Amino acid sequence: MLSFGRSRNQSRFSRSVSFGGMYYPDPKPKNNFVGKIILAASLTAICIIMLKQSPNFSTPTPFATQQLGVTHVLVTGGAGYIGSHAALRLLKDSYRVTIVDNLSRGNLGAVKVLQELFPDYGRLQFIYADLGDAKSVNKIFSENAFDAVMHFAAVAYVGESTLDPLKYYHNITSNTLTVLESMAAHGVKTLIYSSTCATYGEPETMPITEETPQAPINPYGKAKKMAEEIILDFSKDSKMAVMILRYFNVIGSDPEGRLGEAPRPELREHGRISGACFDAARGIISGLKVKGTDYKTHDGTCIRDYIDVTDLVDAHVKALEKATPGKVGIYNVGTGKGRSVKEFVEACKKATGVDIKVDYLPRRPGDYAEVFSNPTKIKNELNWTAQHTDLQESLEVAWRWQKSHVNGYGNSLVMSS
Repeated sequence: MLSFGRSRNQSRFSRSVSFGGMYYPDPKPKNNFVGKIILAASLTAICIIMLKQSPNFSTPTPFATQQLGVTHVLVTGGAGYIGSHAALRLLKDSYRVTIVDNLSRGNLGAVKVLQELFPDYGRLQFIYADLGDAKSVNKIFSENAFDAVMHFAAVAYVGESTLDPLKYYHNITSNTLTVLESMAAHGVKTLIYSSTCATYGEPETMPITEETPQAPINPYGKAKKMAEEIILDFSKDSKMAVMILRYFNVIGSDPEGRLGEAPRPELREHGRISGACFDAARGIISGLKVKGTDYKTHDGTCIRDYIDVTDLVDAHVKALEKATPGKVGIYNVGTGKGRSVKEFVEACKKATGVDIKVDYLPRRPGDYAEVFSNPTKIKNELNWTAQHTDLQESLEVAWRWQKSHVNGYGNSLVMSS
């Protein structure tokens, strides 16, 4: 757990009430003891009523105060695929968790799973809010005693970013600025930022190290790089503890089958290749569309580094544990091994047991030929190494969740906070 040198008031309601100018005549002699008791009781009752009617009167929850030995983490985008898995890991490790999500990409069903797993008072709360609303974000920070922020919330599809770039700059860059402003205003000193290998663009040499020049070629990568630059500039004089994790292509799901990936149906066209493979295996779509077969790779298709979500959230927790005030850590999170799209499709066929139909199409705008990581730095500094590196096994775990959740988490219109 982290040790934070920040102090907070342990109570949110410390106030006095004045009754100046009020006169209560005593109709009986001064020595009427019963009358004095009644008068005192009346004044006490009036005081209590006035306090309860005050908008500032409320009993502080565990989330509003610091507790010795307990680290309270705000997980933005915690209803999403990666964010929900991170929240699960944090809760298992006895962190206190607040999830903030507007459910535009996340699933309330994932939050409900977490609430059922960790029902104890003061462990988990969910707040429905949009990080684009600065007033709401500031209110959330003012009402909660956060020790750290894990910032996952973001739209994250390369193809979609080329079609609607302004959405990506608003949602990623601008919203990160809003979060930072509230962190600064309320003294929250630790940030674990969810970034991406897309900030590197298409490097001339492989594998990618943290020193590889960042030259993103799509709005998604550009928006993330801008957010990184804002964080780095702000951290110089703020003494923040900052960890930036640039991770590669995420696959898999919770090995115990509690959480999985359930993207919006309307976003299937832009989603991860694993989701498309599973949709094809389930017959939701007629087949898999592989875009681009003329890249300069061994089989003509793109090469990517596929990281299991279980390993990814482990990297986030290790980053949180190692975060140091006044220092910035930047790490690639990947396996160090590249796999082509064709190899991925073959692994998916074996994992699902379905001979998926594949259509080969022209390139998709904004894609790059080959990207895989050199994870040496994160191994040396955070003692992290990917453990789930068998591509087929990760897909088999995710496929089991898909088969047992044919409608994802289901459609629920009930939102709680």
